Amino acid sequence: MRLVIARCSVDYVGRLTAHLPSAVRLLLVKADGSVSIHADDRAYKPLMWMSPPCTTLEVDGVWTVTNKGGEQLVISVEEVLSDVGHELGSDPGLVKDGVEKHLQVLLADRCEVFGAGWTLVRREFPTDIGPVDLLCKDDTGAHVAVEIKRHAEIDGVEQLTRYLQRLEPVLGSVRGVLAAQTFKPQAKVLAADRGIVCVQLDYDALRGIESNTPTLF
Repeated sequence: MRLVIARCSVDYVGRLTAHLPSAVRLLLVKADGSVSIHADDRAYKPLMWMSPPCTTLEVDGVWTVTNKGGEQLVISVEEVLSDVGHELGSDPGLVKDGVEKHLQVLLADRCEVFGAGWTLVRREFPTDIGPVDLLCKDDTGAHVAVEIKRHAEIDGVEQLTRYLQRLEPVLGSVRGVLAAQTFKPQAKVLAADRGIVCVQLDYDALRGIESNTPTLF
């Protein structure tokens, strides 16, 4: 991971345009190629970012970050205050809480709640960045990766997106489903933009207390 604190301005060029005027910011470059720009507020959320797969070209203080769709982040660095790198190594991944783990078990046994004819391929299907919760096949035989959360936020969408990018070279076309008890509105918007289906779960129903089934957005 590379951490750069610099005075810079940033322009996004893609389906829309956006501009960040000159200010001191944190530029975070991860080993997967992703680049995000942070201010000293907004908790963990970046001001702008580019998700992998993407490439970064640095020429004369200008970083041009380009993704596979041709969208770009153009970072004009005026002054570098700090530039350090750290090797973090392999991450063991997120440890699910009790409810999330139980939801995974319940859904593995009841894949049909996602649709008639769905079957389970494997729980905890491995990728090089950690396992996706469920790998299923729908009624057409197509692969579907299912990530399960209690409360789904943008991070959950990004996590599933990264899994899909790593599964597709191995399995071919893979659809994504984000299943959760609740969703942040921003998560549903981003999921729709990424072609990911959101499924709202009723935990009591899955345990057999009620007869309701998940609701598709």
